[in-house]
Amino acid sequence: MKRKQKRALAEILISGAIFLVCEGLSLSGVLPAPTDGYDWVTLCVFLVPYFCIGWRVLAKAARNIAHGQVFDENFLMALATVGALCIGEYPEAVFVMLFYRVGEWFEDLAVGRSRASIAALMQIRPDSANLERDGAVVEVSPEEVAVGDIIQVRPGEKIPLDGVILEGATTLDTVALTGESVPRDAEVGDTVISGCVNQSGLIRVQVSKVFGESTVSKILSLVENAGERKSRSEHFITRFAKYYTPSVVIAAVLLAVLPPLIIGPSDFSVWSTWIYRAMSFLVVSCPCALVISVPLSFFGGIGGASRQGILIKGSNYLEALAACDTVVFDKTGTLTEGRFAVSEILPSGDVSPDDLLRYAAGAEAYSSHPIARALREAVAKPLEEGELHPATVEEIAGHGVRATVGTVAGSSPSCLPSRQVLCGNRRLMESAGVAYAPCDRPGTVVYVALDGVYAGCLVVADRIKADAAGAMEALRACGVTRTVMLTGDGEAVAGEVARQLGISEYRAGLLPGDKVDCLESILNDSHRGRGSKVAFVGDGINDAPVLARADIGIAMGGMGSDAAIEAADVVLMDDKPSGIAKAVGIARRTLRIVRQNIVFALAVKAAVLILTALGVLGDAGMWVAVFADVGVAVLAILNAMRAMRVK
Repeated sequence: MKRKQKRALAEILISGAIFLVCEGLSLSGVLPAPTDGYDWVTLCVFLVPYFCIGWRVLAKAARNIAHGQVFDENFLMALATVGALCIGEYPEAVFVMLFYRVGEWFEDLAVGRSRASIAALMQIRPDSANLERDGAVVEVSPEEVAVGDIIQVRPGEKIPLDGVILEGATTLDTVALTGESVPRDAEVGDTVISGCVNQSGLIRVQVSKVFGESTVSKILSLVENAGERKSRSEHFITRFAKYYTPSVVIAAVLLAVLPPLIIGPSDFSVWSTWIYRAMSFLVVSCPCALVISVPLSFFGGIGGASRQGILIKGSNYLEALAACDTVVFDKTGTLTEGRFAVSEILPSGDVSPDDLLRYAAGAEAYSSHPIARALREAVAKPLEEGELHPATVEEIAGHGVRATVGTVAGSSPSCLPSRQVLCGNRRLMESAGVAYAPCDRPGTVVYVALDGVYAGCLVVADRIKADAAGAMEALRACGVTRTVMLTGDGEAVAGEVARQLGISEYRAGLLPGDKVDCLESILNDSHRGRGSKVAFVGDGINDAPVLARADIGIAMGGMGSDAAIEAADVVLMDDKPSGIAKAVGIARRTLRIVRQNIVFALAVKAAVLILTALGVLGDAGMWVAVFADVGVAVLAILNAMRAMRVK
C-alpha cells in the first residue's frame, strides 16, 4: 500500500472514530436534539468529523468550480452534504461524506493494483549494457549502443538490446515478455530479444537493433499508450456523465422547490422534507460507479492480458476482440514454425533411410538454400571431412545438384562409399533419364539417385506449431465460427495443413496483394452477423497491409517483423497461436464485467431515485441514497478488479 493510500485510510479511521463518538453523544442525550431541524451546538460538534473527512472533497469541488468544471462527483457530494447540514440531518451528512471517502479509497486501491499489473511489465526495461569497446568492457546506457556493436550479457542480467549470439550458450527467462514460465535454450547463431533474463552462461551478442527499435522499447511504448484508445463503452460513459450530471442537479433543484410551492404556504417542515428528498436525490445520482468502474475494467483486462504475454494496444481493440467471430490466419510463421525440416524419408530398393539422407545432405553440403539446410540439420551424425569431393559439385539451375559423395583415401572407414549423387526435383530425374517413383506427399519433394539409379526421396516441409491444432479447438470452443487460412503455398500443402488443424477454409497460391483482396471479400460477406469482427493473424512484413485492414490485427511479436507488429492491434509475445483464444476469452470476460457494472449501477440508481422522489423511503432516504451511490460504486469497483485476474 502506498503512502497516499495509508494517509487516506488513517483519515477515514480517525474521522470514523470521531463520528461514532459524536453519534454516541447525540443518542445518549448529551448533545441537544435539533429544534426545527437546526441546532448550533450539535452542528458544531458534527462539523469536526465532517471537515476532518470531507475537506479534500470540498477543496476539489471549489477548485474545479474555479476552473469552470462545476458538475462532477465532488460538486454533487459537497452540495448534498452541505444541504443535509442545513436541514439538520447532521449524522447523515457526515456518514455520506465518510462512506464516499471509503469508496474513493477502494477506487484508488483498485486503480493502483491495476497499474501495478502493468508496471510489473516495466521491470523488463534494462538499465545498462556491457559494451565491448577498444578491448575493454564498458557499462553504458542502452541508448548509446549502435547496430553492429558487441555486448556481453552476464548470468542474471537482462538482455538490453535485440541481437544474435556470437559466443556462448545459455537459457533465457522470457516470462516477463511472453508469460511462458519454461526457460528457452539459446546458443551461437540464435536471435535473442531485449527484456529476457540471461539465466546461466555468459554470452556475447552482436546488436541488430538500436534501443528505440528494440523489442523491449516497443513493448513499453505499446503498454504506456494503451489507455489513450477508448472503447465505445468508455466513450458512452464520458458522454453520459457530461449531460447526466447537470440534468440531475436541475432535477434536484426542481424537486426541492416545486412541490412546496404547489402545495402552498406551509411551515418549514414541508420545505425541509422536500429539500431532504432533493439532497438524497443528489447523493443517489452521483455517476461515480459508472465513471470509475468501466475504464477500470478495461484497464484491468489489458493489464491481465499483458501478464499472459498478450499486448493489447487499447480498450477499443479489447472490445473488438470480444465481438470476433472470424479469424483469418497467415500460414508460414503463424501456424507453422517458418523453418523447413525433413518430414519423411522414403528410400527405394536396398538403400537405408540413414544412407539416403546422408548422401542427400552431402550433396547439398555447401548450399545456402533453406531446403539444403534442412537436409543437413536432419542428419543425426555430422558429416565427416572427406565425405564430399568439392571439385565434383555441379549446380544445375532450377533442377538440383550433381556431386560425388563418399570416402576418399585416408578417410575414416565409417564414411559412406563414394557414389555419384543426383539430388533435386523431378525435372532433374527426367533430364538424367532416371526412372523414379513420383511422390505426391504435401511439401517439397527431393528426389535422390545414386550412380544413375533411383534411391528414394525425402519430403521437406514447414513444421506445424505444437499448439496450433489446440488453438483451433479453443477458438471454436469460445464461439469463433469461421477460421480461414491464407497462404502463398501450393494447393496440396495448404490443404494438408488445413486438414491437420481443422481449419474450415483456405486459399492457396496467394501473392501479398491477393491476401488483402481475400480479406476484403471476408469483411464484405453478407452472411456475417451484425457487429461481428474479423481478426487477421500474421507475422511477416508482407502481412502488414492485411493486419492494418482487418478489424483486429494480431501479430506474432516474438520473432515477427517490425512492420507487422507496428500495424497490428494485438501482439502475441510468445508466438503461440493458442494466445488468440486466450485473448478473445479475456476480452469477452472483461466486456461481461463492464455490462454487469452498467446494468447493476443504472438499475439500482433508477429504482432509488424514483423511490426518493416519491418519498417512499421516508427518513431512511439519505441512508439508502448512500448505498445507492457509494455502496454501488464499491461493489462495481470490486467487480471490475476481477478483470485483472487471468488464469
